[in-house]
Amino acid sequence: MRILVTNDDGIHARGLGVAETIARRFSDDIWVVAPAEEQSGAGHSLTLTRPLRLRQHGERRFSVTGTPTDAVMMALLEVLDGPPDLILSGVNRGANLGEDVTYSGTVSAAMEGALAGIRSVALSQVHARQAAGEDVSFAVAEAWGERAIRPLLDTPFAPGMLVNINFPALPPEEVKGIRVVEQGIRDYGRARMVRHTDPRGFPYYWLHFGGIVYTAAQDTDLEAIAGGHVTVTPLHLDLTYREALSSLAASY
Repeated sequence: MRILVTNDDGIHARGLGVAETIARRFSDDIWVVAPAEEQSGAGHSLTLTRPLRLRQHGERRFSVTGTPTDAVMMALLEVLDGPPDLILSGVNRGANLGEDVTYSGTVSAAMEGALAGIRSVALSQVHARQAAGEDVSFAVAEAWGERAIRPLLDTPFAPGMLVNINFPALPPEEVKGIRVVEQGIRDYGRARMVRHTDPRGFPYYWLHFGGIVYTAAQDTDLEAIAGGHVTVTPLHLDLTYREALSSLAASY
């Protein structure tokens, strides 16, 4: 089985190494093609206004000066001599829960794999708010990654389907198990732009979310992760809101 490993935190991210370790529990045919630098929040974006550069870092290991989507496309169209059987994207440093999936470069890399008809899985490690950078522990992803992924290898994936997995911020031995749940929704109403001034006197801004207000509905990724479970959520690229088709058509 050939596995492509990618991410949005960049070629040197610790979580990418964790994903490689998980991948090697399934196969020795592992290829890594990841962004050269961190691309968190890049979503499903493509680089169209500047050239991409590909750099080799070792056997079957490459970086791309672009987004996670660019990295997957480069892998499929230029680096690999045939499509992989599985794409693992991550392990992201931080959660990709609820509507995060619409911003996430980690999930979007898996989306690009799904568009290409390849079984694709996004992996994210939740961490405590006070943890950051090198302080983030990937222990749960390391301990539970294989268990979360293995059943997916024999599960039929519908066209355009991908799977989003999140690992809770707990010691591995305290994880309560794995739950298959739907995507939740949070309220980012407290987001604001924080204004600063650079040394030349010009303003610049930093997006700040502050406290996130939400009610974790039952049987969602938000509720399950808060309860100490690894969450497995099937996603689909068809965003059509079918319940509105008839009523909207009647308006025209």
